[in-house]
Amino acid sequence: MTMSNQHIPDIIKLSPNRVWRTYQGGRLLDAMTSQPEPADTHFPENWIASTTRAVNHGREDMVEEGLSKVDIDGNTYILKDLITAHPELTVGLEHYRKYGADAGFLLKFLDPAIRLHIQCHPTIKFAQKYLSSNSGKTEGYIILGSREEVKDPHIYLGFDKVPTKDEMKAAIKAQDVDFMLSSLRKIPVKPGDAFLVPGGQPHAIGAGVFMVEIMEPTDFAVRVEFERGGYVLPESARFMNRDIDFALSMFEFNRLSNSEIEENFFVQPSELEHQDKSTLYSVIDNRYTKCFKVDRLVVDGCFRLSRNSFYIAVVVSGKGEISSGGMSLKAAPGDQFMIPFKSEEVEFHSEDGKMEILLASR
Repeated sequence: MTMSNQHIPDIIKLSPNRVWRTYQGGRLLDAMTSQPEPADTHFPENWIASTTRAVNHGREDMVEEGLSKVDIDGNTYILKDLITAHPELTVGLEHYRKYGADAGFLLKFLDPAIRLHIQCHPTIKFAQKYLSSNSGKTEGYIILGSREEVKDPHIYLGFDKVPTKDEMKAAIKAQDVDFMLSSLRKIPVKPGDAFLVPGGQPHAIGAGVFMVEIMEPTDFAVRVEFERGGYVLPESARFMNRDIDFALSMFEFNRLSNSEIEENFFVQPSELEHQDKSTLYSVIDNRYTKCFKVDRLVVDGCFRLSRNSFYIAVVVSGKGEISSGGMSLKAAPGDQFMIPFKSEEVEFHSEDGKMEILLASR
């Protein structure tokens, strides 16, 4: 289904897009969006403005899983199809020529009830050489909070005690999880922290860490831990349908010093603009990666923003309105919006205090 150009709105509200994963979670996501009975299920992630299909063993027939949808004038469209039909208005022709009908990144709410698998993602160079892709899977984490019952929220990122390849291979074969975890650097996290997770670095997200995650637009991962939460990964889902040596070739076996870890992985926001009592901060930018950008907007009153590109706005706290081109939409925690390329100035208004919004772009 297509629409005329004049019906592409200046603000596109994105529908919730919960995606099945092998692990359970999602209770905080339910609570954030005021669901009547928050619960952990196999839908712990919300994929935002996704043009990436989810890859799930046993669910291959669900060809639209992971793809975001939008409701416009009473009709539902797959976002990827909308971009294909109207690239000049949605993402802009320059972006479309470079990336096609693709946002150029994948954005998620992530709410795991348990620690996630120990895993590793490819670099762009690795993906180009072995996966026929120009995208690897560099990731960024913006920590929103954690579950009350979790006393030491943390992530694991990079090697601390670097094993040899043979030692790691033996640990994977024996599923010696204690050895693998003890090899990784454990990093405490708190709300407001932000991290970059480059391809090639082994990592795992700790139980109960609630975050917004941004990444290159792929679902590439090798998982060297096979069982979490009572679910055993099928062999095809462990090493991307390849062997253990392929998985190990994705890892960078090096130990970084504390200063290198902080410089390369710990993101330090910088102030971009101040309007009255509202402030726009750059969180992840070209200082850390060229794969995506994330800004943090703290609105106290009104903030006016003009950009020569499309972007995604995700409300993480507070309430208010977003206005552009004569239209205005209510905004509450968990709401997600696409600001298309056609839009000019956008106004963000907070209600009864501050509203915090993350802005993601390519």
